[in-house]
Amino acid sequence: FYRQRRVGWNGNEFTMYKFRSMPVEAEKVSGPVWADPVDNRATRFGSFLRKTSLDELPQLFNVLQGKMSLIGPRPERPMFVEKYKDEVPHYMKKHLVKAGLTGWAQVHGWRGNTCLHTRIEHDLYYIENWSLWLDIKIIIMTIFRGLVHKNAY
Repeated sequence: FYRQRRVGWNGNEFTMYKFRSMPVEAEKVSGPVWADPVDNRATRFGSFLRKTSLDELPQLFNVLQGKMSLIGPRPERPMFVEKYKDEVPHYMKKHLVKAGLTGWAQVHGWRGNTCLHTRIEHDLYYIENWSLWLDIKIIIMTIFRGLVHKNAY
């Protein structure tokens, strides 16, 4: 297992759980970065976990704790929040709701090292248009096209 500090609802930090996909000291050389297609830090099994999004399963514990929701904007690491809160318009609005295991941006392919502005636009769409039907739609989209996605690495 792997634990990492993330920023969630109301800007509060929490410990997020994942299955470890990289060696323990992987960030010593690279520092904190978003994974991308040429990222060779993941182990072979870790790459499989990431491509299938199975590395996210331990976050169900965060959902049971009430720190996360099944659906919502993905939580970011504190250093990324600090960096982007002034650079990206409306970035902090994503913290008006609980962070989620999956979200509107993710089921549309905006995850990992993809356009941050577009991810935020999708997160804001979710927040402004939330409904039970939208959550159901996101769950269905996650099952049928979101678990294995070209932008999962």
